[in-house]
Amino acid sequence: MEQRKISRAVISRLPRYYRYLGDLLEAGVERISSSDLSKKMHVTASQIRQDLNNFGGFGQQGYGYNVKYLYTEIGKILGLDRSHNFIIIGAGNLGQALANYASFERSGFILKSLFDVNPRLEGVAIRGIPVRMVDELEDFLKNNDIEIAALTLPKSKAIEVADILVDNGVKGIWNFAHTDLSLPKDVVVENVHLSDTLMSYLTTFVSRIKNRIWQAARMLRDQPTKGGSAASVHVKGM
Repeated sequence: MEQRKISRAVISRLPRYYRYLGDLLEAGVERISSSDLSKKMHVTASQIRQDLNNFGGFGQQGYGYNVKYLYTEIGKILGLDRSHNFIIIGAGNLGQALANYASFERSGFILKSLFDVNPRLEGVAIRGIPVRMVDELEDFLKNNDIEIAALTLPKSKAIEVADILVDNGVKGIWNFAHTDLSLPKDVVVENVHLSDTLMSYLTTFVSRIKNRIWQAARMLRDQPTKGGSAASVHVKGM
């Protein structure tokens, strides 16, 4: 395949294609057109064709896409054709919720251990996976091939723990701590701020509600009353 620069936006959409194609496979769908796939994913057929053409194209005109083949090939692009060992640092509510998410394993992400500083959690098993103390982390990393670490710990400890991970060969960090990590370029960091996501959602939600109220008020204002004049409507701001 000819090497070409592929935008981050295209790459970021691949997991969504992979998820929808997986659902189609489970439903027994063998092939699908870009038009039908676009209706399921709520994107344009043109967008789908453009995205997939970045990787050489997987469809045939008049036939569409072979679902199993496309699912497999996108999995390869995402690196899901092999397993990836990962650990979770912070075995509180969020850490345990991640550990209990079985779909990680189906995608090839194998949870090897959780770590925490709370001695009451030492030895506790979550889906058969033990919680270890953070002071065991370095030895564990030296004796296990760990690619990825999820940080679900307070931000005051995030930088210190991230440095330990990087020094011991971890190349991917999924950071849920409430701070942005700046690490060497060969380390992939995904900073996830749940509060930012919620605030973004609330901003969009409130904006939509205001727009609906404004539209309703304008419709009422423009409706003539029985006496022939427009109705008087006063809408207070939210």
